[in-house]
Amino acid sequence: MKIALIGPAYPLRGGIAHFTALLARALQTRGHRVRIFSFTRMYPGLLFPGKTQYDTSQETLPVESVATLDSINPFSWRRTGAIVSAWNPDAVIFKYWMPFFAPAYACVARQIRKRCNARIIFLCHNILPHERHTGMAFLTRAGLGTADHFIVMSDAVQAQLLSFFPQASFARVPHPVYEFFTITTTKEAARTQLGLGEGRIVLFFGYVRKYKGLSVLLDAFALARTRMPMKLIVAGEIYGDKAEYEDKIAAHHLQEDVQLLDQYIANEQVGLYYAASDVVALPYLSATQSGIVQVCYQFNKPVIATDVGGLPEVVEDGRTGFVVPAGDAHAFADALVRFYAENRERDFSQQIEQIKERYSWAHLVESIEKLLRERANGTGA
Repeated sequence: MKIALIGPAYPLRGGIAHFTALLARALQTRGHRVRIFSFTRMYPGLLFPGKTQYDTSQETLPVESVATLDSINPFSWRRTGAIVSAWNPDAVIFKYWMPFFAPAYACVARQIRKRCNARIIFLCHNILPHERHTGMAFLTRAGLGTADHFIVMSDAVQAQLLSFFPQASFARVPHPVYEFFTITTTKEAARTQLGLGEGRIVLFFGYVRKYKGLSVLLDAFALARTRMPMKLIVAGEIYGDKAEYEDKIAAHHLQEDVQLLDQYIANEQVGLYYAASDVVALPYLSATQSGIVQVCYQFNKPVIATDVGGLPEVVEDGRTGFVVPAGDAHAFADALVRFYAENRERDFSQQIEQIKERYSWAHLVESIEKLLRERANGTGA
């Protein structure tokens, strides 16, 4: 089949762009012809809280793409619809993760419907954003209402989808493991390279936003630190007030034990931080699913997560990590201490190695193919 992907791709940065590239490769491996239609502008500068939207890493994930879509320029929406339609694809997959893009996607999808017979699939990382704003439900309904089928990657997203569209044709498939990053060094060498020294090291990785619960983690870490020595690395660009976290670190007297980087971690350095750490902390206050877990599983790295959204679906309590109540600093501290006291790193890592095949890209591609076959045969999900 000819399949068009509409979503961010290199040189745009971040997990969604990586996902687009890896999905394109997986589809091509199955013999499909794929074209990616990316953004000329994804976020307006005033609405983007980070330092840059572009990947400045030395190691990148380049894919062939056509940058046609400006998220706030309606003329580009119609033009993108015309360009995609001219290729005459069998299916068009929109990468959807927030209602901000719903007007653009809806316009592109309507243009495609007018010009060709492509099936429209929305691959949904989220249905509603973690930070809610007025009008989000209206935009979501308008944007997603243009789809023939949906792909969701957690029960939480499935529930949100069905709350808007009870009769939706969809497939539920787990978020695949990222297969781009690599670890090429030992834990000891990684720690030496990062200047971390020896001891117990916990990693918080990725963009720092309110819903990810770093404030709770700092409280938990302070409690755990009174019971056994350990260090915490916060490796990710902070979206919001950095002083909030600096003040909490100072209040808990953790300046020697917490490294707050506040920077986007270049692709070639990701493996270093995972290699250097013992366990990854996901103290999220809300979630659908998390690409961070899939990076952890690529590296067989144990996870301590909260019981929100789809996290308990992939972090198996007592097998691949621990799952604790969201917002409970004492419970998270207990899990950190238990992880080290029971020496669970090796056991959890081995369990991850055994189960992670279920998170393959082949499963996602097969689900897409099945959706399209069922619809062509007159059946639905």
